Amino acid sequence: MIAHNKQIINKHRGRIGIKWKLSVYLASFTLIIIALLWLFQVVLLDTIYKAVKTGEIKAAAIELSRALDNPETLGQTAIAVAERNEVCVMIFRVDNADTAFRLINIQRFRDSLIQSISRSDIFKFYDNALAHDGKYLQRFRYDKSIGVFYSVSDGNLTPSSDPESIVYSVITRSNAGDNILILLNSVVSPVTAARGTLNIILYAIGGVLLLLSIGLAFVLARKISSPIEKINTAAKKLADGDYNADFNGSGYSEIAELGDTLTYAAGELSKVDRLRRELIANISHDLRTPLTMIAGYSEVMRDLPGELTPENAQIIIDEARRLSSLVSDVMDISKLESGTGVVEYSEFNLTDSLRETLERYNRLKEHDGYTIAFNADSDVTVRTDKTKFLQAFCNLVNNALTYTGADKRVVVTQSLRVDLSEGRRYVRVSVADSGEGIAPDKLDCIWERYYKIDVPHKRAAVGTGLGLSIVKNVMKLLGGTCGVKSEQGRGSAFWLELPL
Repeated sequence: MIAHNKQIINKHRGRIGIKWKLSVYLASFTLIIIALLWLFQVVLLDTIYKAVKTGEIKAAAIELSRALDNPETLGQTAIAVAERNEVCVMIFRVDNADTAFRLINIQRFRDSLIQSISRSDIFKFYDNALAHDGKYLQRFRYDKSIGVFYSVSDGNLTPSSDPESIVYSVITRSNAGDNILILLNSVVSPVTAARGTLNIILYAIGGVLLLLSIGLAFVLARKISSPIEKINTAAKKLADGDYNADFNGSGYSEIAELGDTLTYAAGELSKVDRLRRELIANISHDLRTPLTMIAGYSEVMRDLPGELTPENAQIIIDEARRLSSLVSDVMDISKLESGTGVVEYSEFNLTDSLRETLERYNRLKEHDGYTIAFNADSDVTVRTDKTKFLQAFCNLVNNALTYTGADKRVVVTQSLRVDLSEGRRYVRVSVADSGEGIAPDKLDCIWERYYKIDVPHKRAAVGTGLGLSIVKNVMKLLGGTCGVKSEQGRGSAFWLELPL
């Protein structure tokens, strides 16, 4: 087992541990976040900034267009829009191609383009908006060397440290039917200096985040891996046969649940190991006794002609049958637990089948003083595997005959039960003996394989302890249930139940 554990360790030695994997995952996640920040705050900063300013100026134009319906508050609305969006506002009533009357003029910053242009340029903005369905956005830059603004198309923007001036022209109509020209002017400052500052901040934050992610990865990996390593160590002890290994997981509910599952598995393995040891002892005893008797009586009958009697031959036959029964039980339980058993359904009269089976028992056992009484409230027809059901029933009868009291009496009862909640009927077959009964703490154990209640004076007749386990597996295969009611000193009643 130690060599096997070393092989497992060597097999997984080249694999990356949870600490390093978690570190790589968190570091990769951090780098992705930093890359996204760099993309949006540095590479796309200028584009995003211009898009935001453009959106603001267009929203301001919509608000002013709606305010035209209320001339008394138009001035206050224009002032509020100019302050909130940091834009210069001019509103004209255009009477004809050569005449325009200024209604609003608000300047929020120096070097405003719309406040410094000539009257003819105002009509150029009007004509441009008129040619583009009443809305037109133009971009300008200021040339300090000659002191003028020049237009820049969106598709031909070249990098420059000069600020951009955005002019948004909107033509609308008032309630009085007048043509209204709204001019909004905003400045888009260059982000070159801000981009450099953001780069420095981003690198600093990125480095700190990377270090924190690696540190956090090691802390989390330690918290996760420590209970797993503890459970792994305990599992190795379990593999070495130590069923008392400690699987108490801590830290996380999943690990604690795994620890509870392994603790339950260790308990079940311990129980199986104990039952296996009992099986070896029981089968060794049960096989040795008939084999010894068969060999002994055979030698006597061979060596002593006077011993060749029917009685001695019957002893050999009885012991051979005990061996055959033992082998049959082992094969039956193996077949049932492996799931290879096939159910052959048929419809038959259960009451008649039970009565015929018990009559054969009475004929076989009457010379030993045993009696089996049968009570049935009505005839019942069922659809199930007749052979398998009677096999389970006979196991209960054999068990009752083995453990019944001094009166050597067994009572079999067939009854009907109605479950109102399910709306179904069930037939129950009960086999009761008058023996010593079963202790409450052993009622769950008796259905386990190879389990036998220690009764010294009947040890040789008890068998392998497979009978009740066969009953349990057969009823599970047939879709029925089984159970027991027992009271110490007053006997036990085992029952089988099938749905009708």
